Amino acid sequence: MIGHRPSQTAATAGFGRLSVFAALLGHAVLLGAAAAARGDEPPVRLTPIEAVQTKDGPVDPMRPVRLSSSERDRLYDQAARDAEPLERQALQLRRLAQLLQPSVVHIDATKPLARPRNGKTTEEEAGSGVVVEIAGRTVVVTNRHVVHRASLDDIKVRLDDGRELVPRRLWSDAATDLAVLEIEADVDMARLADGDTVLVGDTVLAIGSPFGLARSITLGIVSAKGRRDLELGDGAVQFQDFIQTDAAINPGNSGGPLVNLRGEVVGINTAIASNSGGSEGIGFAIPIEMVRFVARQLVERGSVDRGFLGVSLDKEFAQPEARRLGMVRPVGARVEGVTRGAPAERAGLRPDDVIIEFAGRAVEDDDHLMSIVSMTPVDSVVTIVVFRERARVEVRLTVASRATFEP
Repeated sequence: MIGHRPSQTAATAGFGRLSVFAALLGHAVLLGAAAAARGDEPPVRLTPIEAVQTKDGPVDPMRPVRLSSSERDRLYDQAARDAEPLERQALQLRRLAQLLQPSVVHIDATKPLARPRNGKTTEEEAGSGVVVEIAGRTVVVTNRHVVHRASLDDIKVRLDDGRELVPRRLWSDAATDLAVLEIEADVDMARLADGDTVLVGDTVLAIGSPFGLARSITLGIVSAKGRRDLELGDGAVQFQDFIQTDAAINPGNSGGPLVNLRGEVVGINTAIASNSGGSEGIGFAIPIEMVRFVARQLVERGSVDRGFLGVSLDKEFAQPEARRLGMVRPVGARVEGVTRGAPAERAGLRPDDVIIEFAGRAVEDDDHLMSIVSMTPVDSVVTIVVFRERARVEVRLTVASRATFEP
C-alpha cells in the first residue's frame, strides 16, 4: 500500500542506517577492469600449511587451507591499495554530510485530536525539514502533513546545533502537500538544484529524522520519475509528479531533502510504498521544480495561483481510442470536453484533440498535463501541439488562473 506519512507520531527510538554499497559497486567493477589492464600481480597463491600432528590433542582440520602470516600481510597491502578509489567516493559522501546536516532540521508538532480518545486530546507528530532561502527569507520547507492542524506555538523546529525555534509564520498548500515555515536564526542554508536536472539512475541521498533519529543519511538512486497517480492520505494531493527512490525513507523522514552528489536539493521526501510501515525500497519525493514554484508563491502571495487550461481529460485513454484517432499508441492527453470561456475554448480546442506538447514539453498523459499546466505562470502565452485528424496542429493560447474558474 502507498503510505502518505513517512513522518512519525510520538517520535520514538528506532534505527537508522547509512548504505553506501550501491554506489560503490560500479567502482568495484571498474577497479577490477583497471587491474587487469595494468597487469597487476596475480592473486595470492594459497600455500597449505601442514597440519600439526599430535598423539593425544585435537587437530584443526582446516589448518591446511589457512593463510600464512606473510600471505595475510600481502593481502592487507593489496586491500589497502585497491580501497583508495572507493575511499575517494566515500570522502565525497562525508563532504556532503558536513555540508547538509546543518541545514536539515527536526520538527515536532502537537496537534489536537479530531476525536479525543482515552482522555487524550492531542497527538504528537515528528518530521524533518530543510532550511533554504525563498524570496529573500530564511524558511524551512517541509511537508504539510507534518504540521497540519498545529498552531505556531505548538511547532518546534530543532536545529542541528540543538537550538529550538518556534516559526514566525506558516504557509501550506494541500494540493502538493508542501508547507513553508519562516524562521529567524543564523543557520546554514541548503542549495536548491536548478530546474528538473535529476535523471533516472542518479545517485541521491535522503536526509532526515527516521524514527526520531536526527541527522540520519541514507543512499540510493533515482528509480523512476513522473509518479503521478498515487493514493495519498485523504486524497487532497491533487498535483503529483513524484521522484521515486530506493534511498531508505522511514517514518520521520517526511519533509527532509533528497540531495544529489553536488549537494543540491532535488526533492522533498514525502511518502513510501510499504506493507510494513517502514522502508521497503520505494520512496517518493516532490521534485524541486514543483517545490520552488509552490514555496515562492506561498512566501510572496500567501497562496498558490495555478495556471488553468479549461479542458476535461480522458483518464482511461487507451489503445482502442488511440487507434480510432489514427494513433499508433496512446500518448498525450485526450480532450473530452472544454470549459466555456476558458483558454482552451478561445483557442479552438475541441473533443478528441490529443494534447501531445505543452509549452515545448512532451505530454505523457493526463496527469502529466495537469502538473505542467498547474506550474505555468498565469497570463503566459504558450504554444500547444495537438493531434487532430491524423495531423499535428499548433495552437497558441494565454494561460488563465485556476482561481477564476474553480474558486
